[in-house]
Amino acid sequence: MIPIVLKGVLESILFVSETPVSVDRFCTILDEFERDEIKSALSELINDYKEENSRGIEIIEIAGGYQLRSKTENADYIRRMKRTKPPKFSPSSMETLAIIAYRQPVTRGEIEYLRGVDSGGILKNLLDKKLIRILGKKDIPGKPLIYGTTKEFMEVFSLKDLAALPTLKEIQELDDSEIQLDQTTLPLDTSE
Repeated sequence: MIPIVLKGVLESILFVSETPVSVDRFCTILDEFERDEIKSALSELINDYKEENSRGIEIIEIAGGYQLRSKTENADYIRRMKRTKPPKFSPSSMETLAIIAYRQPVTRGEIEYLRGVDSGGILKNLLDKKLIRILGKKDIPGKPLIYGTTKEFMEVFSLKDLAALPTLKEIQELDDSEIQLDQTTLPLDTSE
């Protein structure tokens, strides 16, 4: 049986943390508990939140750790309070982010080849927002920089890991359903 105290401690840590907390980080902070105890208590705490549907927050696994987040269905109410807008990205920024997320590690030249336009300004902007990072240099002539996504990217897009990105098939199915929703049938004029 997991001590109730441990669940409360885990919940408190999640509450005050601004970033996702990994199991390793919990173990470092709570060295008086065994790793298995922490994992079990965390699992029970997650289940407690799932079982009680009336709560406005939930514990989600994201970017290699766990974080308390408000439920998505409450987002509009929270925006009213904070008067903030969800992050918006230009189509070119989204396109560049998608290329990096799906093809990482990737160089600027590879990104520009796929996009067909210069991407220097967009890469700088994404670096400034900490959504991408420089992973190193590619071992080819010119030694171009290699880019990849960051934990902040995972947090912004609520991804557990890169495997949570939609597959090409899922994207095509989404596109097909949107096309079907946009098409309206016009009544045919049968009178002549």
